Amino acid sequence: MRREIFAVSAVAVLMMTAACGSSDNYGGKAPAVQPVGDSKQAGSADDIYGGGAGGGAVPAGQLGKTGPAGQMKVSEIQGLGAAVTDSEGFTLYRFDKDTPKPPKSNCEGDCAATWPAVAAEGASVSAGIDAALLGSVERSDGTKQLTVAGWPVYRYAKDAKAGDALGEGVGGTWHALGPGGKPAGKGAAAGAEKEEEKKEDKPADEAKASGLTAVQNPELGTLVEDAEGKTLYRFDKDSAWPMKIGCVDACTDTWKPAKPVDKANVNGVAPELIGKVKRPDGTEQLTIDCWPVYTFTGDKEPGDTTGHNNKGLWFAITDKGKKAKVVN
Repeated sequence: MRREIFAVSAVAVLMMTAACGSSDNYGGKAPAVQPVGDSKQAGSADDIYGGGAGGGAVPAGQLGKTGPAGQMKVSEIQGLGAAVTDSEGFTLYRFDKDTPKPPKSNCEGDCAATWPAVAAEGASVSAGIDAALLGSVERSDGTKQLTVAGWPVYRYAKDAKAGDALGEGVGGTWHALGPGGKPAGKGAAAGAEKEEEKKEDKPADEAKASGLTAVQNPELGTLVEDAEGKTLYRFDKDSAWPMKIGCVDACTDTWKPAKPVDKANVNGVAPELIGKVKRPDGTEQLTIDCWPVYTFTGDKEPGDTTGHNNKGLWFAITDKGKKAKVVN
């Protein structure tokens, strides 16, 4: 009998934890964390990154295209038009779910196997490409990836020979790279249409909430940043179990509730930790491991952590949803 009671109790505790709490500080039911974005796991390259486009397995020996681009040039791709290729004539690509300002790659794991990142070192240009547009971005593994006009640059594993552009239009988010950093040829028109759709269909604040990235801070460890590079924070007067929000009214003038994100746009944070909660004013706020998260208006540059340990109540949040360590 004792064993049965213990087992039932354990299950009850697990269920309460999974639901992020079951009591309420506003009256009525507690604001329950709900799944954000697609229900498919982020590891499904076929559905999220278009890895299955074109049919068949990735050709043997085609997963290691991570070397430098060498001298890039503008090439005429059949059926597409002018696009940027590497020194060997392989088509280079950009990903609509990346961001150019600041540069960030949202292609990791299975995605990076299908779309190998182009190394930044040794890149140069020929006629038709402005050398001033070249740059680099640090990936989660510490390597440097080439950027053009801020956009991270990739190859496609299924392109078997120079001039192939099998990656064009995959998933509706991958396009051959144009000389100025925009999608090349037909993809440029499609990309422009998508941008207009985004402007028409989404409020400005929603468009900004496009993703999260786990980054390494040399002093505080692994922290989480939003799509603009702003550090995310949690508040000790909030509660995750049960879920309660302690930052309301004037508090939100300084600490801005983070907008919910699509799990497909999250890098370095377990998808199951990402959720959202309804605030007292009816708006929705991002949660990490059931903790509501915020940005700090005192952070002026991407990567700033000036809000950490503010008044001993606000702390940069880690990729696990924990408080970052306090450095004396």
